[in-house]
Amino acid sequence: MAVNRVVLVGRLTRDPELRKTTSDSSVVSFTLAVDGIPSRDGKANVSFISCVAWRNTAENVAKFTHKGSLVAVDGRLQQRTYMSKDNRKVSVVEVVCDTVQFLESKQVYLTKRKDHT
Repeated sequence: MAVNRVVLVGRLTRDPELRKTTSDSSVVSFTLAVDGIPSRDGKANVSFISCVAWRNTAENVAKFTHKGSLVAVDGRLQQRTYMSKDNRKVSVVEVVCDTVQFLESKQVYLTKRKDHT
């Protein structure tokens, strides 16, 4: 039996950018900064995790989050490959988000949004 499930809580490292595929599906990619266990000398151990969301989830992420937003993602790991512009094969591992929960109150969101613009 194989299990492929990922649950993470972290902050967006940049504003999400909503795109449309050629078939008009919404997609958004973002990076999540996730705190890990501090090192022995007390330094932060942060992982930067690539995430992608589709359709309504993508539209909501683009509409209601921005750089620094605290979110929880629930999804699965996916590995994909593509050819870069300089014709190199690139491999990417990312979380395909089934759900994204916004963990800040509406007031915190509005305050940060106002300060962010």
